[in-house]
Amino acid sequence: MKCEIRYKPAFAAIFVTLNPGESITAEAGAMTSMDAQLSMKTQFSGGLFSGLLKNFFGGESLFVNTFTNNTQRPLSLVLTQSTIGDIARIDLRDREICCQPGAYIAHTPGVKMGVRWAGFKSWISGEGLFKLKLSGQGYVFFGAYGGLTEKRINGEFIVDSGHLVAYEPGIRMKIGLAGGLIGSMTSGEGLVNRLSGQGIIYLQSRSIDGLVKYLSSKLR
Repeated sequence: MKCEIRYKPAFAAIFVTLNPGESITAEAGAMTSMDAQLSMKTQFSGGLFSGLLKNFFGGESLFVNTFTNNTQRPLSLVLTQSTIGDIARIDLRDREICCQPGAYIAHTPGVKMGVRWAGFKSWISGEGLFKLKLSGQGYVFFGAYGGLTEKRINGEFIVDSGHLVAYEPGIRMKIGLAGGLIGSMTSGEGLVNRLSGQGIIYLQSRSIDGLVKYLSSKLR
């Protein structure tokens, strides 16, 4: 299998070449184009129970599509995300990664999809009760709105709500105010993610919520 991310960083898309017998699984609606000879199978995301949890409480799609090359020649497939921004690919190698709602795009065979309890504070902040957790061996593709930054943290770190894309499960999240009550309200920062622990996080340079608020103010 050959995977190449093109049009970075603003309009990234994943160009996949599947050799005979190979397959890749992607978020429902991620396919942009593909060779007609590819077969596509739709299934519940991580199983029926996990799919329902992610759909109703995590903001994820209920289904994923698996594309398989059952021919004797290489076939092509293009995947992308609904937002404008960058796409990252990581090799799990027996590690785990948790994705925020809407960030996941695709994964290769050997990767397992599951859910992780995020807590009521995460739900209050609009980021779902459950997070999509990916583990096992293989590649995972996820996207961002805007630019994508990988950062290793050691200790405490604060991320504005809506800018965290993915993180390693060893990192603890706590939703809280940016400062005092009055300061948080007047500064416009509101709720933030207070992260702690050691591991890698992925940040996006823009926030969908920020865009919605900006557009709403112009339409009044």
